[in-house]
Amino acid sequence: MTDFRLYFGIGIDHILNPEALDHILFVAALCLRYLMKDWKKVIVLVTAFTIGHSVTLALSALGLVHFPTRWIEFLIPMTIVATALNNLVQKPNRVDQPSRLPIIYFFALFFGLIHGLAFANTLISLVGKGNLVLPLLAFNLGIEAAQLVVVAAILVISFIFVQLIRIRRVWWVRGASALVLIASLKMAFDRWPLNR
Repeated sequence: MTDFRLYFGIGIDHILNPEALDHILFVAALCLRYLMKDWKKVIVLVTAFTIGHSVTLALSALGLVHFPTRWIEFLIPMTIVATALNNLVQKPNRVDQPSRLPIIYFFALFFGLIHGLAFANTLISLVGKGNLVLPLLAFNLGIEAAQLVVVAAILVISFIFVQLIRIRRVWWVRGASALVLIASLKMAFDRWPLNR
């Protein structure tokens, strides 16, 4: 049980430490268009991301998939750029009332595949390629717990701006998405693999 707690904690730290700003920004960009009342939609959204990153986390940790780290580190902020841009181009009525299955769910699933490759590199560097079942499960659950903390924080911040301060929802989504876009573009520029 000690190993489980160790890898669970590492999974939490992988998301909630200041160096994990890319993962925090991605989850934030995914959730910006939702409010507390939309919590079921957010659970489906985060589950889509979880499915994506769980697949590549397992495949990469088991040595079945390999992708150069410098490209993964570049593609992660590009997933944030794409998600923030999607938020910015949404029509106002789509922001206020997201459709039943908006494209952001497919973004979450597909981009989860990319993020899973980065998670796998962290896990393999800690465990090696030996018995990965328990560390993989614990690390993944830690990541999920941390992501739920980020989701809850974003929903609370959205509640404050949209429902207490009464900023129009479309302005909130676009303003916050623009900030996320700027941060992720800088991150992508800094990580451009051909500069390394």
